Amino acid sequence: MKVGVVGLGAMGAGIAQLCVEAGVDTIGREVSMELAESARDRIGHFLTRKVEKGQLEQAARDDAVGRLSLTTALADFADCDLVIEAIVEELAPKQQLFAELERICKRDAVLATNTSALSVTEIASATSSPERVVGMHFFNPAPLMPLVEIIRAELTSDDAFETAYAFGEKLGKHPIRCYDTPGFVVNRVLIPLLNDCIRVLDESRVTVEDLDAGMKHGAGWPMGPCELVDLVGIDVHVHASDALYEKTHEPRMAAPPRLVAMRNAGLLGRKSGRGFYTY
Repeated sequence: MKVGVVGLGAMGAGIAQLCVEAGVDTIGREVSMELAESARDRIGHFLTRKVEKGQLEQAARDDAVGRLSLTTALADFADCDLVIEAIVEELAPKQQLFAELERICKRDAVLATNTSALSVTEIASATSSPERVVGMHFFNPAPLMPLVEIIRAELTSDDAFETAYAFGEKLGKHPIRCYDTPGFVVNRVLIPLLNDCIRVLDESRVTVEDLDAGMKHGAGWPMGPCELVDLVGIDVHVHASDALYEKTHEPRMAAPPRLVAMRNAGLLGRKSGRGFYTY
């Protein structure tokens, strides 16, 4: 089996790492070789850390890195059995990409999108073979998070759906089956819940630390809501909230003003060094 990954940012590189660790020949595409090589270096670094921790043999690490080839040309995906897209979270670029992939890839190749908030059906509508388009929503960081949502769009075939599900299992993940509804399963529950938590900050005049402690020690959460939003990225959370609100018009889906203000101020959480907490 040969897999292609389009986009080697944080998510794409994590997915590519999972593929090569599972023994799958993988081709990763970025807009420049410089970006592609930087992603391969990051993957190599993460695998080296696994060797240092005794979780991976050095030879297995070297074999895995050797299974990743890099390209800037989509044409190199012509012989892939499955292509996973992990580019910018915007509909138009994804639709344009899937239209190109359809022309390039062999007819029985499955085309998967890693979107977290967009409609898989709308992405598939840019192709004339929407039956082979499916959602494979990995969670960040992909190498560590066990879940992958396998999303059936309106016209997804059973074959494509089951191929994506089986591949999720092959990667050592826990796949779950769901339909193409706004937010799928986890984000449909989690985003309004996190938004509620942030609103409680202002309404009950609780501190960030006490809110996080409350949800950890009272509800059994492994990390508090403010810690979690900082980890995800406040800009990412607001973007996903906006997308869900646009689809559902449920008030709980809308990002709280406090989060929008933080995003506008560049307080994005861990990645910017400051969000609810300072890093």
